[in-house]
Amino acid sequence: MAKRDYYEILGVSKSATSDEIKKAYRKVAMQYHPDRNPGDKSAEEKFKEAAEAYEVLSDTDKKAQYDRYGHAGVSGNGRQGAGGMNMDDIFSQFGDIFGDDLFGSFFGGGGSRSRTQRNRGVKGSNLRIKLKLSYEEIAKGVTKNIKVKKYIACSTCGGSGAKDKGNVHTCSTCGGSGQMRRVQNTFLGQMQTVTTCPTCNGEGTTITAKCSACRGEGRVYGEEAISMDIPAGVQEGMQLNIGGKGNAGERGGMPGDLIIVIEEEPHKELHREGLNVAYDLHISFTDAAFGSQIEVPTIDGRAKIKIPAGTQSGKIFRLKGKGFPAVNSYEKGDQLIHVNIWTPQHLSPEEKATLEKLSHSPNFKPQPDKNEKNFFDKVREMFS
Repeated sequence: MAKRDYYEILGVSKSATSDEIKKAYRKVAMQYHPDRNPGDKSAEEKFKEAAEAYEVLSDTDKKAQYDRYGHAGVSGNGRQGAGGMNMDDIFSQFGDIFGDDLFGSFFGGGGSRSRTQRNRGVKGSNLRIKLKLSYEEIAKGVTKNIKVKKYIACSTCGGSGAKDKGNVHTCSTCGGSGQMRRVQNTFLGQMQTVTTCPTCNGEGTTITAKCSACRGEGRVYGEEAISMDIPAGVQEGMQLNIGGKGNAGERGGMPGDLIIVIEEEPHKELHREGLNVAYDLHISFTDAAFGSQIEVPTIDGRAKIKIPAGTQSGKIFRLKGKGFPAVNSYEKGDQLIHVNIWTPQHLSPEEKATLEKLSHSPNFKPQPDKNEKNFFDKVREMFS
């Protein structure tokens, strides 16, 4: 099933400001919040779908990638996806957006539970790596299996940072909320301020005995094998985000994202120009004069093209649909073959004599066709 457009999910336009996107997400999230729709699986999916949309559109880099490449620009194998983000993820990342009316009087106890989950641990940082792809891999798309060195959750303590479960306690200062509320009476009336709990640093729990393997961090430096689907048509410099595959968070905090920066491996014969592929074909004078069938390389293998008799140097042949596909689109580029007629650099006495005799023939005098495109028109056509 095709994913819905993120702007459509939140009901905003592409020109919407960050504040408008945030306000729209809050409205949709409150409408489909599980506490307002108990047992409604459809509402829960829409709640997750809205969170996924907001996760992308609220991030400047991800939004730019989405605007340019659609879902392919932010796709990944991590937590992203309406079914991939769980409630802990959502409340951990975006709980503050809902405000006290969602977590306080309206939803009662459910809100405080979500707030406690939200403050657990410290979120991991994003990780950026470069991935080299061949022209063939870019043209068809590819699944890459790579090993990434990064912080991973400690297997000894399960990421908690504690020696065992008995050494993790709800913070007695904040009661597990991770926040301290203070009410002051002013001449304007009562004012409430919320600060991070100084005892647990906003995590809601305290540890009495640390895990010896990770020294209480809940993570260790290691390596993880990651499989990623690279869509066809990606370009040099394009970034793909894989949610939840960055550095692990401290003490059970959410992991960061893995950002894949695409690099193109140079092709030994072809050159990329946007969606088009360019190739310089060198042919002999006799092949140009008599005509010939010549095999040329393409990103799909090799193909034969017909060189008509009398082909001039600078002629451009176009192989329709032999270029790169566009990401998130049915559009496809062409292969452009630029003909260069090779002039012999070393001639034998017999060859010189033959060419001198032919040079006086009228057919060897330049007679350019007035309808033939000039050099600048050809360059413009080649890269259009």
